[in-house]
Amino acid sequence: MRVAPPVVLDDQQRKILELWARSRSLPVRQVQRARIVLMAAAGKQDVEISAAVNIGVQKARRWRKRFLKKGLPGLEKDAPRPGRTPKIAPAQIHEVVRKTTQEKPENATHWSTRTMAEAVGISEKSVRRIWHSNGLKPHLSRTFKVSNDPQFAEKLETIVGLYPNPPEHAIVLCADERARFRH
Repeated sequence: MRVAPPVVLDDQQRKILELWARSRSLPVRQVQRARIVLMAAAGKQDVEISAAVNIGVQKARRWRKRFLKKGLPGLEKDAPRPGRTPKIAPAQIHEVVRKTTQEKPENATHWSTRTMAEAVGISEKSVRRIWHSNGLKPHLSRTFKVSNDPQFAEKLETIVGLYPNPPEHAIVLCADERARFRH
């Protein structure tokens, strides 16, 4: 049988762990960890602790070692985990940001998630996440956008020509094509 390293508590640590073990407002994990360490300090082995707390022996061993290494702060939070490795390379993310801010797609005034996804070769949802994390909103523009209409120049001249030379007995009014609201 493996003998676990002994746990020795000072009065302050014992008082805190006893409060944690009786707490009804702390997370269950923290309460359970406090009970494990208190039992270890009472001289119980990991097998006995696992049976009393209804956990695996490995878990009892882990929290004993964590307390011996880090003290009370080691019981409060789980160890950091690395998480899933990103599938989109940083170079691709940089390319999406660069294209969004410095280029315009053909036959459009701004990038959509679909056109950007097709241009860069990633999913539409990934483009949306990249834009959101970088605060990019290409559909919202504070500048004038030139139309894609092939007859735009002729229509513009006709409309603008009305201001200096209006028809007789006519009123020329101008209205923006859409209302702009600030939130």
